[in-house]
Amino acid sequence: MGHLLLVESWVGSMSALLPRGIRESGHRFSFLTRDLQHYLRSKPTAGTHPLLGADNLLTFETNDVPELLDHLSALQPVLGFDGVLSSCDYYLATAARAAQRLGLPGAPPEAVERACAKDRTRLALREAGVPGPAFALAETASGLEEAAEALGYPLVVKPVDLCAGMFVREVDGPAALREAYAALRDFPVNARGQQRSPVVLLEELLTGPEVSVETVTAGGRTTVVGVTDKSIAGAPWFVETGHMFPAALDPGTEAEVTRTAVAAIEALGLDHVVGHTEIKITPAGPRVVEVNPRPAGNQITELIRRVTGIDLAAVHAQLALGEEFDLQRVNTGAASAAIAFLLPPREGVLAEVRGTERLRSDPAVVDWSVKPAGHRTGPATSNNNYLGHVMVTSDRPGAARARAESMIAGLDVRYATAEAAA
Repeated sequence: MGHLLLVESWVGSMSALLPRGIRESGHRFSFLTRDLQHYLRSKPTAGTHPLLGADNLLTFETNDVPELLDHLSALQPVLGFDGVLSSCDYYLATAARAAQRLGLPGAPPEAVERACAKDRTRLALREAGVPGPAFALAETASGLEEAAEALGYPLVVKPVDLCAGMFVREVDGPAALREAYAALRDFPVNARGQQRSPVVLLEELLTGPEVSVETVTAGGRTTVVGVTDKSIAGAPWFVETGHMFPAALDPGTEAEVTRTAVAAIEALGLDHVVGHTEIKITPAGPRVVEVNPRPAGNQITELIRRVTGIDLAAVHAQLALGEEFDLQRVNTGAASAAIAFLLPPREGVLAEVRGTERLRSDPAVVDWSVKPAGHRTGPATSNNNYLGHVMVTSDRPGAARARAESMIAGLDVRYATAEAAA
């Protein structure tokens, strides 16, 4: 039985899926955070809080990496960690640094840092000739406006160091660009207390369907587990409204997409990682959106498990321990699995979500949740403000997406005022 150190985590689905994967692989974990209340305030699932499964709950300033590494070196003789990992983008490089310091298996820290910074990713992929959008980088409003004029509108504005689609938006002219820049300038510190980079990424607006390629890289060899499709809504924002695994692609397109993802992973120098590479299938061919050196979020790993039996959260843990892992598919009875998310129609205080009786009774529904009455909804501008989700499976390829979307469409969001928002 291996002892894993989990350095921070998300507070969404992965905060439950990763502990489950660790436990079902026959291992145990200790959890390290700078702010335990961050997790206690955001209990992700019904039932027992996943952190109650930890051997130890440790508190230390995880944003001070040099001090943290010294602290872990002192803890190692006492607690005996066999691996270090994280599921949170903001701490993936920290976990890699900690594994290196303790002499444990792990991804190359420099490669993880490159992948977690969107500006450095873009530069590395361009140098390697991996297809992506035309782009520019700037730190000032005037620099952004000059770059935008050179690239030509419409464009996509992105922070280089945030996640879940936060502050990513399409801009169609100078006024929208200035508004996007001002919003980023007014958000100098992320939700984990880390100072943000002033660099802003401008990208050509890519058109076409979006997919993600789920991979495992070990010993310099990347194995493609499959391709997931994505539904995007909320213009000018890019909010993920659902996913289906496997994506309904023709063999030629799937081969192009997977080759592009593997080339991106190699260009970044990533190894010893579960990867989640997002790609747009444009009229000119696949173009890389971003490369994430971690298992996919938004319950994509659960879709994959329900179709193939492969638990990528567990593989993430096994890689951190230097263990052999099994990517052999099994017959689960499901040919496709999909999740659809409920977006808030507007901001306000939730009174109820009607229509859940159908979810309880439909045998195709394998998981669902909605926010409780009294929840204050945020704007539908990122993946952080969902009001709920529905997950379904189907014994027919490509059929799960429409079923999940139908289930979400049948829900009725009511607010605490007399006005109803549908």
